[in-house]
Amino acid sequence: MQPSSHPEESTAPASHAPLVEHLIELRTRVLRIVLSVLVVFIGLFYFANDIYAFISQPLRSILPAGAQMIATEVASPFLAPFKLTLFTAFLVSVPYILYQIWSFIAPGLYAHEKKLAFPLLGSSIVLFYAGMAFAYYAVFPLLFAFFTTAAPEGVAVMTDINAYLSFVLKLFFAFGIAFEIPVATVLLVLAGVTNVESLVAKRLYVILGCFVVGMLLTPPDIFSQTLLAVPMWLLFEVGILISRLLPKAKQEE
Repeated sequence: MQPSSHPEESTAPASHAPLVEHLIELRTRVLRIVLSVLVVFIGLFYFANDIYAFISQPLRSILPAGAQMIATEVASPFLAPFKLTLFTAFLVSVPYILYQIWSFIAPGLYAHEKKLAFPLLGSSIVLFYAGMAFAYYAVFPLLFAFFTTAAPEGVAVMTDINAYLSFVLKLFFAFGIAFEIPVATVLLVLAGVTNVESLVAKRLYVILGCFVVGMLLTPPDIFSQTLLAVPMWLLFEVGILISRLLPKAKQEE
């Protein structure tokens, strides 16, 4: 039996096998993620109007007497609650989505990386939800009270439901991402990109950056900008505090 004159033909399938397996697993994980969001959405769609009523409560509770929210587009009464319910379904599914992502990448991590990544992942979820809760319970009442009282005389405050939804979703994302600052700070220190002393020395630049980010992510007014920038700065300080404790924890281990 003569040896093959093209040995690469026998080794090519084996070299491509791991890639094909990874692609198949990735497809499976993505399908599970999409299916989970779809299942949660179907379960929540019956309560779409109730969910929208809950989200709009901070504004409706402080509207002047006789004022109400309006729908200026034909499909807005359906589309606004629909989009909000889809967004809510995604938020409810986030832990499962991150679990699928974690299950896909975990086999390629070292043991010490897994030990560090899991608490960071969990804290990221909690902080994102905390940022949204802070926006809803602390920022929205102050912000909407300011906007409604600042209306010129003779102007009726009657907000479109679609415009309101776009406004609050933008703020939800802004505050959710802003609350990830402690995790980002710790990751930068652990990766060796920077250190605590350097972060402390650049504190003034960070505070200025917080206000710039607040200006970009919030409506064009100093009030909402400050409501986002100040928590971002305080969370940066929390990240520095946690980063200071990391070397001590490693020494104890």
